[in-house]
Amino acid sequence: MDSPDPKRRCVRHAELSLSNNIASANSPLTTGTAIALDTDMDIMVKTKQIMENVKIKIQAIKNKDHPMTELKSYIVDAISEMDEDKKKATIGIFGKSGNGKSSLLNAVLGKEDLLPLGSSGACTAVITQVEANLDDSNYKAEIELLFSKEEWEKELQDLFRVLSDKSEDRDDEMFRAAKEKITALYGDDADKKTLETLKSDEKFAEISDFLSNPHKISNSESSEFANEVACYIECSVTSPGGWYWPLVKRVTIKVPNCRELLEHIALTDLPGTGDINTNRNDIWKSELSKCFSVWIVSAINRASTDKDPWGILKHCIKDLGPGGECESINFICTKTDDINPPAYMRSSRLTKEQISGSKDPTAECILHRNDSTKKIIKTKLESLNPGTKKLMEKFSTDVFTVSSKAFFTPNTNLDHTETEIPRLQEVLKSINKSKNRELTRNYVNAAKGVLHLIQFFSPKTNQETVDTKVLEDLKNNLTEALKEIDCLFDKFHESLDKCLSEGVEKSVRLSVATAQTELIKPDARDNNGFHQTLKALCKNRGCYKSKKWGILDLNECLATHMQESLNEEFNDIFPPVNAKTEKSLQAHLDGVSIIQRDNTSCRSTVLHHIQNFIITRENKLKASLSRKVVDKKKEMYSSIATMIQKKMSAGYEKATRVKGKGALEKMQNILTRTIESLKDEMFNDAKTEFLDLFKTLKLYIKDAFDNELKRSMEPFHYKTGKTTLLDVSREIEQLERFAEQLSKTEVTEQQGAELTEEHM
Repeated sequence: MDSPDPKRRCVRHAELSLSNNIASANSPLTTGTAIALDTDMDIMVKTKQIMENVKIKIQAIKNKDHPMTELKSYIVDAISEMDEDKKKATIGIFGKSGNGKSSLLNAVLGKEDLLPLGSSGACTAVITQVEANLDDSNYKAEIELLFSKEEWEKELQDLFRVLSDKSEDRDDEMFRAAKEKITALYGDDADKKTLETLKSDEKFAEISDFLSNPHKISNSESSEFANEVACYIECSVTSPGGWYWPLVKRVTIKVPNCRELLEHIALTDLPGTGDINTNRNDIWKSELSKCFSVWIVSAINRASTDKDPWGILKHCIKDLGPGGECESINFICTKTDDINPPAYMRSSRLTKEQISGSKDPTAECILHRNDSTKKIIKTKLESLNPGTKKLMEKFSTDVFTVSSKAFFTPNTNLDHTETEIPRLQEVLKSINKSKNRELTRNYVNAAKGVLHLIQFFSPKTNQETVDTKVLEDLKNNLTEALKEIDCLFDKFHESLDKCLSEGVEKSVRLSVATAQTELIKPDARDNNGFHQTLKALCKNRGCYKSKKWGILDLNECLATHMQESLNEEFNDIFPPVNAKTEKSLQAHLDGVSIIQRDNTSCRSTVLHHIQNFIITRENKLKASLSRKVVDKKKEMYSSIATMIQKKMSAGYEKATRVKGKGALEKMQNILTRTIESLKDEMFNDAKTEFLDLFKTLKLYIKDAFDNELKRSMEPFHYKTGKTTLLDVSREIEQLERFAEQLSKTEVTEQQGAELTEEHM
């Protein structure tokens, strides 16, 4: 038997928990009796219950006249659209293997043995996403593959081709990665076999079968689940064979009983560096751009000196900010309880008197190091280069010093709150609650709009006529609104064109020198083996994530001057979602309306219902457009580097074919000449592509306003003496109370938060 729809199950579960007042309602429609609802979820469930009952009543109306049939269909569709799936807030988690990411996630979720803790660092290419299981009490995992069976066989041929390279300029890093993948899957010494020999092996057939059949895991015991899922997200060099990470794109883990933390959140452990497959870089950048927030994880004993977090920040900041939708970046320092007090006191030049307090010396040293590390990281953030620092101003930032071990172990040196895991949990709860409040508010408002439409055709108002001038005015207002959008985009287009032109001029003048200094011929770089990395970069279309040198991206390097010229204006037009300014595109769109908000227009009951319905449809449209604007702004910003990559492709291919003595210098010269010969055309084409995408966004928004608002006016043309629906005045009153309660709760919570902040 198919499992029940999860949404219906969620609704039913919450319905059962409501007060007896709901259960004892006498009518299929609400009686309008005031009901005390304590949570957003209660309000959401009750509203859904009201709308489901309304839909049943609408569908039961017998009148089959054409206007009535069309009207009923419109209303039923409008109710169904209110329950569309909503996007989760993604929190991206960065950090090297061994820095305690798995332990951190286990502690935050309160599940000590959920995610495998052992790691050899070979599983850095696998995305691990943790979400809430809202369906049942099992731990579940869905394995998403990177390759089909046919694609993997081609990839395997490429890996064996890398292994067969015995030349002096062989890319040792790519060689190690190829060997690592083959032995992880097929076992020790598999890299020494021929591909044909490997194909006759029993393990080869097993893996081919795995690639042909989607794999899912479900277990009620977390420890057993962890054992089952381990082979897909980690690897062991001590027991090669049977580790599937080279084939896996993503493992989505769904955890039960964590609705409060993760109902609307996905925790995503993003892959690190050092993979030779070009697809993974595209996946990595795509995931980055989706992040609502980022956690950068380092072990505390290296947090202030480790170059990796700052390298991640420098490389990713554009993909998170103007090229993404990130709102906050947090630094998580792990393993705070891993300390040698005497050694720490010596290195910090502390005396016993300086750390004397109410706790034992170990605890005092831990807390002292925590405070010092937070200050150091905040100081480093202040000392970032001007360009990165300017971009960082768009994010909220914080530093957490955590101990996952002490969180699970009572009677240790640290109190429960001093592990700072509860503090991180509160961050998740706050995001989750905010998202839930937003969804509830939007649902209630949308429901009110549909009810106002129904009430427009109720027996109470059905005899009231609608002056044809009302609908004509709405059409005229729409025409004016579309002109307003045109003018807005023309103004933005002019300012973006100016910034991009400055960027083109600067890029043409400086790009060759910048590329040579930053990447092609860096004086500060140890060139030992660099020719191999540069060749790998060319094979990967200009971008390579090296374990030795970190993330190298010539396309982004060449895009830098255009992006720098563009950033300030672009960030004003497309700020973070929750940081709209008066100048932003979304703020302007939010102000567009075909309703003239004056007092006289609301004296008529029918006009009151028309206005309320259209306003809710406008708000729904604007919320949808907000998501589209975010997606399109990512595409626009990344189009500069994408166009550069396209134009540079012939140069990359030519450099890839270079072999023998002097290979590094030859590749460097090829790349330099390619940039020199293409720079005028390349950067001007990047500008044209960017502005074309901006025009496409304008047309999409105008069409959306035109189509949706015309569609919103359609039902009012069905007004005849025969098109009579329900009287839902009590339901409207009920939802008005819900909306008021949500507003009051939000204000109260905000005041409480401000008071708490004042006393901190």
